[in-house]
Amino acid sequence: MKYAVDKQERHTVFTVQEGNLNSVVAPELKSEFVLLSNEGIRNLIVDLSQVEYIDSSGLSSILTANRLWKDLGSFILTGEMQPNVKRLITMSRLDSVLTIIPTVAESIDFAYMEELQRDLTKED
Repeated sequence: MKYAVDKQERHTVFTVQEGNLNSVVAPELKSEFVLLSNEGIRNLIVDLSQVEYIDSSGLSSILTANRLWKDLGSFILTGEMQPNVKRLITMSRLDSVLTIIPTVAESIDFAYMEELQRDLTKED
């Protein structure tokens, strides 16, 4: 599986560099998500802009990451999604479960705001 990881102090951008996010790629993607969560990365931003097709296995790997980051911080899907990818996410009603933000820059800002909010609520 081809991907790029950009680790920063407060966030990590994981760019999927595959056209198909299917049953061939999904197990490795899940493994990468588990490794990143074990590293203690608090805010994961997954860029799907290069993905042209996604199946139920690919969606399952995304949902796995979403569950992993519930207690860690923020999990955000980003990028100009291809129509097929966007349609499947919408049809499966995952757009109401997942945080989806149009650009990486906006996603970074969103993750920082959520982190600030978590820090403030911890202090109360």
